[in-house]
Amino acid sequence: MHVENTFLGAQQVGEKTEKRLWEQGATHWEAFDRSYRGIGSTRAECIEQYIDRGQAALDAGDPGFFGERFPSRERWRLYESFQEQACFFDIETTGLDAHSSVVTTVTLHQDGETRTLVRGDDLTGEELAAAFEPAELLVTFNGARFDIPFLETEFNIDLDQPHIDLLPTCRRADIRGGQDDVEDRLGIDRSLPDVDGREAVRLWYQHERGVDGALERLIEYNREDTENMVPILERTVDRLDRQLLPDQTVEG
Repeated sequence: MHVENTFLGAQQVGEKTEKRLWEQGATHWEAFDRSYRGIGSTRAECIEQYIDRGQAALDAGDPGFFGERFPSRERWRLYESFQEQACFFDIETTGLDAHSSVVTTVTLHQDGETRTLVRGDDLTGEELAAAFEPAELLVTFNGARFDIPFLETEFNIDLDQPHIDLLPTCRRADIRGGQDDVEDRLGIDRSLPDVDGREAVRLWYQHERGVDGALERLIEYNREDTENMVPILERTVDRLDRQLLPDQTVEG
């Protein structure tokens, strides 16, 4: 689904009204007609204003307009229109509390390239700010509760870009569980199936003690977590497209 297929960002339009529009044939902005049943003149005007402003935002490459208007579980709708601006990222830490634990590695994947920043090397607030600067759309798995607050607390940076959190997105598609569970359900393989979050903590402490290969294994795990978010999002978006518009061709 592209943003041009959705009306949810308009005032006075919820999921039921949007579904009613789709059922009457308005599966794209260009197909909207204010004469559709159950709309009314006031709501129709809101929709037309939304389409005009949305088209301007789309032409400007601005996902923020839509991110402010879509609820968190519906921000997956941004991806197909703004995927080139999307930055997938994941962090590893020494614990779960942002005030008593520290970030050890951060991996970012954008436009086909993957980069990992490491504590004690290049993981600084300045480097993070520079790394996130090109990102106009963030993608994480449970990042709203974990990754983003951790980075903002420890490095005093603001990550206020539109954000697709895969945890509520997958739940929207009835795919539940943590990232490993979701990958299993979607048929996504791992090269390090025996490494998990607890092992990642142990690997960091092994690295600090000078154990050969520990950091390299930690980085590989962090990178796999990050890069696997791409097929998770793409397969989940495809599933949601088919659920919401099963009899329509979804076009941008």
